[in-house]
Amino acid sequence: MRVRDLLAPGAPRLRLLAGEDELDRQVTGVMTTDLQDPGRYLHGGELVLTGMLWRTAPADSERFVRTLVTAGAAALGAGEVEVGPVPDDLAAACRRHRLPLLAVPDDVAFGAVTEYVGRQVSADRAADLAALVDRHRLLVSAAGAGGLDAVLDLLGGDLDLDCWVLTPTGRVVAGPADHLPAADRDRLARAHLAAQRGRRRPPHRVRLAADTYSLLPAAAEGAEESPLADWILAVAGDVTEWTTERQQLADNLARLVAAERARRDEGRRLRRRIADEVLALLQRDADPAEIGRALHTATTMAVRYEGSTERPGTDPQWLVLSADATGLPDGALRPVLEEALAGATDRALTAALGPTGAVAVLPALDAAVPADAVRELLAPLEAGLGSEGRITVGVCAPAAESGGLRGALEEARHARRIAAARVGRVCVAGPEELASHVLLLAAVPDEVRRAFRSRLLDTVIAYDLEHQADLVRTLEAFLRSDGSWTRCAARLHVHVNTLRYRIGRIEELTGRDLSRLEDRVDFYLALELAR
Repeated sequence: MRVRDLLAPGAPRLRLLAGEDELDRQVTGVMTTDLQDPGRYLHGGELVLTGMLWRTAPADSERFVRTLVTAGAAALGAGEVEVGPVPDDLAAACRRHRLPLLAVPDDVAFGAVTEYVGRQVSADRAADLAALVDRHRLLVSAAGAGGLDAVLDLLGGDLDLDCWVLTPTGRVVAGPADHLPAADRDRLARAHLAAQRGRRRPPHRVRLAADTYSLLPAAAEGAEESPLADWILAVAGDVTEWTTERQQLADNLARLVAAERARRDEGRRLRRRIADEVLALLQRDADPAEIGRALHTATTMAVRYEGSTERPGTDPQWLVLSADATGLPDGALRPVLEEALAGATDRALTAALGPTGAVAVLPALDAAVPADAVRELLAPLEAGLGSEGRITVGVCAPAAESGGLRGALEEARHARRIAAARVGRVCVAGPEELASHVLLLAAVPDEVRRAFRSRLLDTVIAYDLEHQADLVRTLEAFLRSDGSWTRCAARLHVHVNTLRYRIGRIEELTGRDLSRLEDRVDFYLALELAR
């Protein structure tokens, strides 16, 4: 269809404000957006519908129109229901750039315009597979994840094409979850992260049993983007063997998913501001009533505006997570945690803490084993971390009410220090470990740790290297056998006399006496520090 068809009898009642000489432009589809820069989500020929929420000053109109023209948009439809009549500066910008501008009265729904365009376009190119995505672009922009499900259902029903939108932790955002087992989703997410880390060009092909899947990234928008937070489009089949038309369909669908992700992130802006406020309140030890009001506001907003399935009620038990990352871009940990925690609750509040850290406040996942639940959520992200990349998380014990969150934050920070002292790419420590010697070790400065370990073990390690005497392993086995000669000899498969000789040699090298509890404790701690 052409732009002039939008003004024909039977079309929605639109008013032409600019671009009278450009009415023969071809319209290929519809996109609804209030992003300031939607250019990357356009591929040419769209009627762009906007509520003008991006406009805060007259200069914004010039930038917005220039972006649309550069991306090849066919026309702009400006809705008057949100901000009133179309401003003169927007009409002037469209005239300068020769872009047709149509006013959409407040009693004409964007859905009616999209439906009309869909009917006209489908009649012109019913055989074009890419039109299946274009015809439902408004549905996705306006309806969120439900819209993505509708598009994927359409592809599955009309084309027998199964598609899923996954998070990097394997959670299903949209698509037939019952057609893809949880174990397969986990493997696909890990394969995608490994391919992204290796900088391999998409689509990434993965074979599971007898089935092949193609994975395409749907990159997050903005400076905080990270492959660990991006959505993934998983398509059944090998798209590299498809026809050009079907490959174009997959590319368009990936763009559509990216646009939906950007729309969802726009909706998170207010939630992030509340999260920053909650963190500031906790850091300055504010009145618990003030903290409670902020949490209640976030909960109400999640239900009213974000489609949360969780309903606010009495003050729940809360968890605080303290997290830090290495090997990720500055600011990237916050969206990574947001996506991971979304698989457990709609009510997590995640705030940035410095360039590499983040703090999350959320209803208790499982009051018995909160750290285990968090560890399970984050485990798939290991595949996306390089050799130097790490995520360390500390989890507090559930706080019974908002007044206990200040202490919970401190507890989570102590637990994170324990996690940081471990070896691994994703390490999580919980409150049950705060009464362990591990907490003391984590709090000791690195130079003191190294000096303590060196004084006790360096001579033993050097002796082992020179004589292959296996003294370090013998020492560890002796301590884990509680000093029992018989049990330790059996564990090492040596004679008791051989064990006594080795322990004697350790005592000679170190000047310590392993019959004394104090010396045993020192050796045990030194071995722990060596891990």
